[in-house]
Amino acid sequence: MGRMVSVMPCLDMQCGRVVKGVHFVDIADAGDPVECAKAYCAAGADELALLDITATVENRKTLTEVVRKVADVCSVPFTVGGGIRDIASAGEVLAAGADKVSTSSAAFRNPELIRQLIAEFGVDAVTVAIDLDVNPAMPSGYEVYIDGGRTATGADAVDFAKKVDDFGVKVILPTSKAGDGAKTGYDLPVIRAMAESCSAAIVASGGAGKMEHFIEAAQAGASVLLAASVFHFNMISIPDLKAELTRKGFEVR
Repeated sequence: MGRMVSVMPCLDMQCGRVVKGVHFVDIADAGDPVECAKAYCAAGADELALLDITATVENRKTLTEVVRKVADVCSVPFTVGGGIRDIASAGEVLAAGADKVSTSSAAFRNPELIRQLIAEFGVDAVTVAIDLDVNPAMPSGYEVYIDGGRTATGADAVDFAKKVDDFGVKVILPTSKAGDGAKTGYDLPVIRAMAESCSAAIVASGGAGKMEHFIEAAQAGASVLLAASVFHFNMISIPDLKAELTRKGFEVR
């Protein structure tokens, strides 16, 4: 059999609603998170991601409530990201029923946090997300961005992925700013570079617009295929996508 790949719809959350942006801005409403989660589980999603894209203090309570409600209807593992900046914020969403937390800006600012989260909650509960954008001045051609893609860091994205991998993290989630919500395809070179230099599973994120994009990402080395718009707006069905992956020689659940 071919390599196993899994399909992961992503619920981008803002103020307790699912929203969808393009290049991290231009936000449109896409529905109720609990209804979305229920529908995705029924459609055959392997896992779900819940991302609080503007995780600010006033939304923190909203998110915990949403996590609890989603956990009640969700039959697959789900990862929660956004505002996970310390042991306490991670513990809160895990206690509310999430299976994993994803940390991005905080992990970059303080990589020691990765070690602390793993020690506290176990390696299977920790995903590190890396927002990045093209920068030809970087050795890999990609630069890490933080604060929801707003702040350039001057750090090479593939180098940072290797550093994260050395902590023993099992899942790394790079999102390319250029691709985010644009439906023009995943950023394949960065997926390939990270898959080749890390032992962690790489999540393809940002840019899926049609079936071929998912296939290309899997062929480039992604183990998890994450998307939002194409699933939310019924442009691609999960069963169809899985059938196509199988046809192309990949193993799906």
